[in-house]
Amino acid sequence: MVIASTNPPNLASDTTTRCTPDEYRAMEETAEERHEYCNGEIIAMPGGSPAHSRIAVDTTTFLNVALRDTNFQTYNGDLRIWIPSFNHGTYPDVMVIDGEPEFNGSRTDEILNPLLIVEVLSPSTEAYDRGECEYLLVSQAEPYIEQYHNLDRPSGDRWQWQVYDGIERAIVLHTLNIELPMSEVYRRISL
Repeated sequence: MVIASTNPPNLASDTTTRCTPDEYRAMEETAEERHEYCNGEIIAMPGGSPAHSRIAVDTTTFLNVALRDTNFQTYNGDLRIWIPSFNHGTYPDVMVIDGEPEFNGSRTDEILNPLLIVEVLSPSTEAYDRGECEYLLVSQAEPYIEQYHNLDRPSGDRWQWQVYDGIERAIVLHTLNIELPMSEVYRRISL
């Protein structure tokens, strides 16, 4: 997933096509695989691995249960985030919003107000998965998570970067005021 870059790398030489946002959305409604959109380019997203899927499901489950009596809502990778300032649409593995989703116009498949984004890193996308809100980058190869947290919202001028390694650690999710144990993220993963 790309949020802060306007020039994502080609994942393969034949995976990028130029089009308008409306052409992209029409294509995505019937596509059998997912694509990201970045300022005119359509980028085919590679398939996941069993570890990638398991980590995303367990993280979604934990957050959904932990936040069930709050105003926060957890979503899986079925909904797209649209970032108007970058003319970009992307599918996070997990996202959390505060309150009701803010949709992009009349679209009900594009969210504008993510508060937390969780992206499980894939070998082909790890180099460019970075973001603008509280953001977790989760390794599927080892118990290792990078957290980016905006200390100066809404200007976005100051960021804190924290690395969590080791299954016994817990991540403080500042935007949600909860802790996410690494053991929950890697609950059923053989490392």
